[in-house]
Amino acid sequence: MARTKDAGSAPKPPKEPGRMKQMWQVFQMTRRYDSSAQWLMLLGFLAPVAVGLGLALWLSGGNGFTIALWIIAGVLAGLLIALVILGRRAERAAYSQIDGQPGAVGAVLRSGLRGSWVGNEMPVAVNGKTQDAVYRAVGRGGVALISEGPRSRTERMLADEKRKVERVLPNVPVTTLSVGHEVGSVELHRLAATLRKTKRSLTKPEVLAVTNRLNSLQAPLPIPKGVDPMRVRPQRGRMR
Repeated sequence: MARTKDAGSAPKPPKEPGRMKQMWQVFQMTRRYDSSAQWLMLLGFLAPVAVGLGLALWLSGGNGFTIALWIIAGVLAGLLIALVILGRRAERAAYSQIDGQPGAVGAVLRSGLRGSWVGNEMPVAVNGKTQDAVYRAVGRGGVALISEGPRSRTERMLADEKRKVERVLPNVPVTTLSVGHEVGSVELHRLAATLRKTKRSLTKPEVLAVTNRLNSLQAPLPIPKGVDPMRVRPQRGRMR
């Protein structure tokens, strides 16, 4: 029997959604978790359009071409502002879905930091029973230690990690933050902005040096109790 044209051909991978479809999906997700997002976007779009129209009528002197340019400028500015609002609200909606879950702070440090701040999704200290954790980030503002869990349980963990950092880097400022909804805590979606507001005290080369220094001091995995590493010898295979 003759082979068909499609015989042996690999199946085509599913086509990725286009840019407009992706933006529509982001808008739908954002509106589901933040009902005020669509109205803020509408306001952000209409305000520049109204300003552009007003300037067109005031400064154009009746010239139709100038009026059109001002209106187009207002529409473009409105679209830009609406997209910025969508991006901010979408980020907040995404964080609201993981808020309160173990590892939420690590997710923000991995993908939500901007500027000179560098973080790691792996915590530097973890309580195995309660899943409370302390994360670390380094930036122009120094070293930031961020706790995940109730403040009553994580204050001691933060203090211990702060002493460790200050012992190694006595001249580097250390900021402690607690993520949560308690009084004095930082909400998850405001964590990145809070770090950016920290007073700058380090240069970019110093940030890199501090990061490398702290990474080199990361404690290795503990050796099981009762095992002396100086006396461990490789086992020989059995003689046949």
